[in-house]
Amino acid sequence: MFKKNKITRLHGEARIDGTGAVTLTKGSDKGSYSCTRILIATGSHASSLPGVEIDEKRIVSSTGALALTKLPKKLVVIGAGYIGLELGTVWARLGAEVEVIEFLPRILPGMDDEIAKKFLAIAKRQGLSFRLKTAVKSAKASKTGVTLSVAPANGGDAETIEADVALVSIGRHPAVDGLGLEQAGVALDERGRIKVDARFETSLEDVFAIGDVINGPMLAHKAEEDGVTVVEMMAGKAGHVDYDAVPGIVYTAPEVATLGKSEEALKAEGIAYTKGSFPMLANSRAKATGHTDGFVKILACAETDRVLGVHIIGHEAGTIIHECATAMAFGASAEDIARTCHGHPTLNEAVKEAALAVDGRAIHI
Repeated sequence: MFKKNKITRLHGEARIDGTGAVTLTKGSDKGSYSCTRILIATGSHASSLPGVEIDEKRIVSSTGALALTKLPKKLVVIGAGYIGLELGTVWARLGAEVEVIEFLPRILPGMDDEIAKKFLAIAKRQGLSFRLKTAVKSAKASKTGVTLSVAPANGGDAETIEADVALVSIGRHPAVDGLGLEQAGVALDERGRIKVDARFETSLEDVFAIGDVINGPMLAHKAEEDGVTVVEMMAGKAGHVDYDAVPGIVYTAPEVATLGKSEEALKAEGIAYTKGSFPMLANSRAKATGHTDGFVKILACAETDRVLGVHIIGHEAGTIIHECATAMAFGASAEDIARTCHGHPTLNEAVKEAALAVDGRAIHI
């Protein structure tokens, strides 16, 4: 694709020296280069905790968890977010004993609470165990395993946990080290992210940034939309990203997908809403394929019926959610979805039923 689009690839480690100036300090293309604009898209790194050093052998990030050479008898997952649950459930299905430790009193922080509680019950049925409201004080690797010291998050006596491998999945941080941003005059926020304006331009003229290094969800598809938009703007065209319509997907089994506002966010903002839910157990395609865990929930404005949020647990939830993303992008109401013909038998019929349920008219429950 680089060749097709006549893009020159330079291989090395880059440092920004100012507007239109980049130096490659390592690699086969070392040297100084000039340009019209610079776009920073360096992504993110896995974060860790004080007293926990990732070695990618016994104490691993998501990268190391994908490269283990044998099945750990016991895997401890530090953090109950997207990545921890995705990889934790994979290793559990392969036969490992998996224990998840989370500092907060819930899993999937930031996600709709009803969805999080439902998935917690499903994960426990799959064999995972959870320690919520628990802090990891340290983790020490040896040749044979990992020793972790944990304690109640609100204070209390510490205890020791032994495991073969510990997966650290407490989040990610922007990959901006070594870029020379401070020296070049590129401003960062309090969390180390690059500050940008509505055009994705940094505090340094003609230097732009997208994706994980700026504010917003650290998701590949969000970064892709950022990239398309900023280049369209550079070319003098209109560009726009609707961050309210960026789906978040947890690739577990079943999948979890979320879009727009959660019930907790709507309550906090004082927005009156109605909701409709439909269980996958009542969906004919889900029953036929044996994937009956989960449900679809649609949240709509109580005054206008406009869809404000959609939350799904179920087989292929990450695919189903995109019907709702399109609907929300066009300002659809729950009634619009309810009156759209959905093929039978399909999993997406659960979306139509949930939309009908917003007005108390679901057919198959």
